[in-house]
Amino acid sequence: MACTHFYHCAASLICRSDTGARLGQILTLESRQSSWLGTELRVSSCSLNLRNHVPVSRRRPLAVTVSVSLPTAKPERASPGQNFPKWSSKAIKSFAMSELEARKLKYPTTGTEALLMGVLIEGTNLAAKFLRANGISLLKVQDETVKLLGKGDLFFFSPEHPPLTDEAQRALDWAADRKIKSGDDGEMTTAHILLGIWSEAGSPGHKILSTLGFNDEKAGELESLISKPGCTDD
Repeated sequence: MACTHFYHCAASLICRSDTGARLGQILTLESRQSSWLGTELRVSSCSLNLRNHVPVSRRRPLAVTVSVSLPTAKPERASPGQNFPKWSSKAIKSFAMSELEARKLKYPTTGTEALLMGVLIEGTNLAAKFLRANGISLLKVQDETVKLLGKGDLFFFSPEHPPLTDEAQRALDWAADRKIKSGDDGEMTTAHILLGIWSEAGSPGHKILSTLGFNDEKAGELESLISKPGCTDD
């Protein structure tokens, strides 16, 4: 039986079940002073035949469609009929983590360095595993980020969604273009994002990767991985 809530009225107590069906019975109340609540409610007994009065409803699974607005500097991609690659769930989560990391560091924008940290913070994706296998960890990237860009102002409050730098936006658009050109109907993964960061030579993310030993050869290895049929973000 669903939990039942009671609503106190002036002269009656109306009983309503969680199913949303209202029960017709009105319960008689007697008032008596109490030192705790001020009024003691005494409810006369009554029998409720829920089987006869409340229709039993079966819960049906809900199909929910979530529409995520992902950043792009190419507004034509938002037009109906345009081919825009679907991001994997881990790529979306990595992007959200990159914004959060930028805020934690009190940076006013989300740069390629933050995108890189977001990939590693999510941790279970293809790109993060590839980076860790090559000796590139989150702590190392965080240390190199502070060395390169410095610490944020202690009294600065980063916006809830720090805007992307031009370099970070180009990196994401490069990743989307790479996925479209592949002709594969699969999702855009964190590996595409990582390669997009690497494509932005001179950006903080590229410099940090280079300092930690990432190079064109390793980028080629990752490229060959995502070129295999059925490659996912796991």
